[in-house]
Amino acid sequence: MTSPSPSAHTASSTISDLAIDDAEKHLRDVLTLAIQHTPEQAALIVMDTRSELSRALSEAYRRCLPDARFIDFDSVSPEAVRAAFDELKPGDLVVLIQSTNFRLEAFRIRVELFKLGLKVIEHPHLSRMPGIQALHYIASLAYDPAYYRGVGHALKARIDKASKGMVESDGEHLHFTSPFEPAKLNIGDYSEMNNVGGQFPLGEVFTEARDLEAVHGRVKIFVFGDTSFHVNKPEHPITLVITQGRVTDVINSTPAFDQVMANIRADEGEVWLRELGFGMNRAFSRTCLVDDIGTYERMCGIHLSLGAKHGVYNKALIRRATARYHVDVFAVTDAVYLDDDVVYRDGAWQVR
Repeated sequence: MTSPSPSAHTASSTISDLAIDDAEKHLRDVLTLAIQHTPEQAALIVMDTRSELSRALSEAYRRCLPDARFIDFDSVSPEAVRAAFDELKPGDLVVLIQSTNFRLEAFRIRVELFKLGLKVIEHPHLSRMPGIQALHYIASLAYDPAYYRGVGHALKARIDKASKGMVESDGEHLHFTSPFEPAKLNIGDYSEMNNVGGQFPLGEVFTEARDLEAVHGRVKIFVFGDTSFHVNKPEHPITLVITQGRVTDVINSTPAFDQVMANIRADEGEVWLRELGFGMNRAFSRTCLVDDIGTYERMCGIHLSLGAKHGVYNKALIRRATARYHVDVFAVTDAVYLDDDVVYRDGAWQVR
């Protein structure tokens, strides 16, 4: 079943025609420059109409891909969605526009689509970003290949050769006295990757210390992911004390953050600090936020993860079977050093 074109907005809508025009431009760039979709390749858009942002993105994709097939996830059976996927050929495109997160029983949609050789653009949890946040999300879809690829590859080169690093955080210092794991890129350049696409918006380079116990010091965080996977911004920054890669003290905490820490400790025994994320998306900052933590993770600056779970890097110290938590926290960041070189200052990356 192909859905009728929904009304993208109403008279009381936050998302104006001009904002949908912006979304169309940004997505056209994503499709052409990042995904490299061509008219010869089929496109399937699976969407819902539960949120204003999902309706607006659906309209923008209709303009970009007038020959695509659109399916309203709520109007068909899971079997019909699966059948539509099976009709596609390797190199074709699937776009998932989700107010929440589509479920097809045990079918892990993005993973299984990649196994079929399909390109995937995923927009999840859109209902978490109402009102003005929807406009921030649309702005975050802008794709500047010179910036993302230039800075992204330069950061990876610096990370991969660095023997140490440091985050300067409002008078505190978090030290990484270890080389780093090979950095991973989410910058819209899939030329050396097995899969094309992923969760949008783009804009991140991430790594972690090869020796997790070589991380120590203090860092102030201004946002953390709470137990509902929403952005939680305390009134004052929270200071984390890190000893041998673990959080050993928390200063100026809040009840919500105490609950996060208690949950991790209850299930994992201790709180590891793992991911070192270099966010690149300039639509998000310390003052421009959205509620969805997975989207805000692209914020231009440093984010870290608490908990033993990290699906990319294996560590002998950590058993993957018992690692349950990966909680993103966002550092107050004045400067970032790799070896003795400043790579971030004044809210921007200083490499090319």
